[in-house]
Amino acid sequence: MNWKGITVGYAITGSHCTFAEVMPQIQRFVDGGAEVVPIISQTVLTTDTRFGKSEDWQKQLKDITGNDIISTIVEAEPLGPSKRLNVLAIAPCTGNTTSKLASAMTDSPVLMAAKAQLRTGRPVVLAISTNDGLGFNLANIAKLVVAKNIYFVPFGQDNPTGKPNSLVSRMDLIPETCYAALQGQQLQPLIIEHAQQA
Repeated sequence: MNWKGITVGYAITGSHCTFAEVMPQIQRFVDGGAEVVPIISQTVLTTDTRFGKSEDWQKQLKDITGNDIISTIVEAEPLGPSKRLNVLAIAPCTGNTTSKLASAMTDSPVLMAAKAQLRTGRPVVLAISTNDGLGFNLANIAKLVVAKNIYFVPFGQDNPTGKPNSLVSRMDLIPETCYAALQGQQLQPLIIEHAQQA
């Protein structure tokens, strides 16, 4: 895909176990010629986990994109009036972020970026990663699936036996979903079989 002349907002929320999967997708945007603007939630900014240290993930984001990270609500708000982003991907998008977006809450840089993007009628792409996707969060996902200018990276159950409520997007389809969203289309099929994680 040719991303020259396209600015992609890439927002990361706290599904730390998927960070290693999404970094190569960010690289794909850059390799295709896109300018990538990184945005992170407060959790990503401050939390070290067994999957890596916050400062290391932030350094990797800066190294890949060549841009400073947006990490405050104040920094994210101008993305709307400036119309800087052609498309915004939230990947991974946690159940917490999904529920707040569905309830029109704006209490993080990522949610402000989404609000800013939607106010200008531009696409927002969600790559969900949530342990309660078929639990309480199913209602929020359903609400967003039918919302204007919101698109989903195809998703499925990643571990139907061990975690029957868990839904995870195919992170390798993030660029393809964003490309389709720029054409006003949802990448299909939306609900797919997801390879079980070891």
